[in-house]
Amino acid sequence: MKMEVEIISEECIKPSSPTPPNLRTHKLSLLDQFIPSLYIPIILFYPMNQSTSHAVNVVDIVSQRSLMLKQSLSKTLTRFYPFAGKIKDNLSIDCNDEGALYLEARANCLLVDYLNQPNVPSSLQTFLPQEISWKQAIAGDHVAMIKVTSFACGGIAIGVLVSHMIADGTAMSVFLKGWAASSAHKDCEHLCPNFDAPSVFIQSDAFSKEAAMAAFSKSFKSGNCIVRRFVFDASAIASLKAKATSSSVQHPTRVEVVSAFLWKCTMTAFQATSGIQRPTFISHVVNLRRRANPPFTESSMGNIIWGTDALCTAEEIDLACMVSKLREAIMKINPDFVKSLQGDGGFFKLCEVFKARTGALSSIECSGGMDYIAFTSWFNFGLYDIDFGWGKPMWVSTVGSSNDSEAMFPNTIILMDTRSGDGIEAWVSLDKKDMTIIAQDKELLALATLDPSPIE
Repeated sequence: MKMEVEIISEECIKPSSPTPPNLRTHKLSLLDQFIPSLYIPIILFYPMNQSTSHAVNVVDIVSQRSLMLKQSLSKTLTRFYPFAGKIKDNLSIDCNDEGALYLEARANCLLVDYLNQPNVPSSLQTFLPQEISWKQAIAGDHVAMIKVTSFACGGIAIGVLVSHMIADGTAMSVFLKGWAASSAHKDCEHLCPNFDAPSVFIQSDAFSKEAAMAAFSKSFKSGNCIVRRFVFDASAIASLKAKATSSSVQHPTRVEVVSAFLWKCTMTAFQATSGIQRPTFISHVVNLRRRANPPFTESSMGNIIWGTDALCTAEEIDLACMVSKLREAIMKINPDFVKSLQGDGGFFKLCEVFKARTGALSSIECSGGMDYIAFTSWFNFGLYDIDFGWGKPMWVSTVGSSNDSEAMFPNTIILMDTRSGDGIEAWVSLDKKDMTIIAQDKELLALATLDPSPIE
């Protein structure tokens, strides 16, 4: 039976208490300004709690959970007040308390049947409040949108979109943890958000959003994009670590070895489809919270991240070498670098960084071109600990290919924890012809499982 999802209600959930007048306009930080105005998608799947399913009617349980989610979201939005607002312009959020868009839907199948079907990523868009694309959000758009879908068995999917303008992955996870704690009636004082980033990373009127997006679009060439999941278990990661260990990196991390290995595999795919071996430039997002001195708290909201860069030529395609290059790049994001971005001089430092990067890339382009891959790690966000009062999620996902594939950016890789906590799910987005090659890579398939059921 084909899965069908029916929207049964749509409303805006407002904060339980009004936002004070002095907080009605939230200015973006300097780091927020450099982030495209996209939405971060995440979906959490929860099974029916077996201990209650026999005692209470499934319909009643779904109704109770729905009410609990709405009430707790309203309370949570009082603390996360910009999430209840709308985008004002490129520099600010109107914290007008209009609320987060909230949809309720019903699926005509069992959750386990859905997750056991082949090629799950291709249909995940169904569980989001709107189809995700790489179009920029505009003035008047909601900052946060949520869709709660109940399955015939009583299981649910909570799909969330939050504007990247004011939240990175860490900030979004703090929001979800705060909402879940409120729903489960747990202490959430430690999840109180801090919106002070704009006073640390000072916004600049000289910044050009259009110029930044032009540079962004140049790196991410749109195309016929396919998204597939490559899942590495603990033993595969241990094997990669053994191969990647060298005198320069004696204890590589799992993120470093999986990133370098996928970097290597995609370079091989690019060569197979183009017929030539070009250098491949990667960008890897780094969380600045832990690299500042003193560190910023995990509940510091906004985009407190930066992308570090590394380049690999055809002569350097070696796992240990590529891990070393990645480690060297990440180590450059140190307390001194984070400090240099703060205060009134932050904008000039970023201009300096961009100028150096643009110059280096231009010289490579002129000498024969290059390929590009962007990595993002969603590690250690604690997403599998998000409990709204009926247990932990059985699967946490981002999304697969859009129906409007031309609007998607290929050559991006998101690394996520597996439910067991010791593996990695790599969501790999590539042009269709490149994906065809990499999906048959024997070295990759010897270490990773391609598109396994999320509940295996």
